[in-house]
Amino acid sequence: QVQLVESGGGLVQAGGSLRLSCAASGRTVSSYNMGWFRQAPGKEREFVSSISRSGGSAYADSVKGRFTISRDNAKNMVYLQMTSLKPEDTAVYYCAARPTYFSAFDSWGQGTQVTVSS
Repeated sequence: QVQLVESGGGLVQAGGSLRLSCAASGRTVSSYNMGWFRQAPGKEREFVSSISRSGGSAYADSVKGRFTISRDNAKNMVYLQMTSLKPEDTAVYYCAARPTYFSAFDSWGQGTQVTVSS
């Protein structure tokens, strides 16, 4: 399995931007489909975005047009650029990896907190 460490979370005002980073070790991210998930207090973890090994991306409807996922295989990094942030984006954000598009995400980071104030 690949080890994942997120960073870049913090406190931001509504309308602001943040870029989350996910550093991978142990295996190269080029071998994986990568994803971002989030969990708000009292809610279940939900899908935010994913990027395939070929670079194809997908987004939850709630973030489409505001968030952009990207990967840098040379640096073994995955990013989530978040713009026009809303208070409802407040959550712990997790980076995840899965071997193929059809398999479950089975490697997870520890999460990074994003708080958006109104």
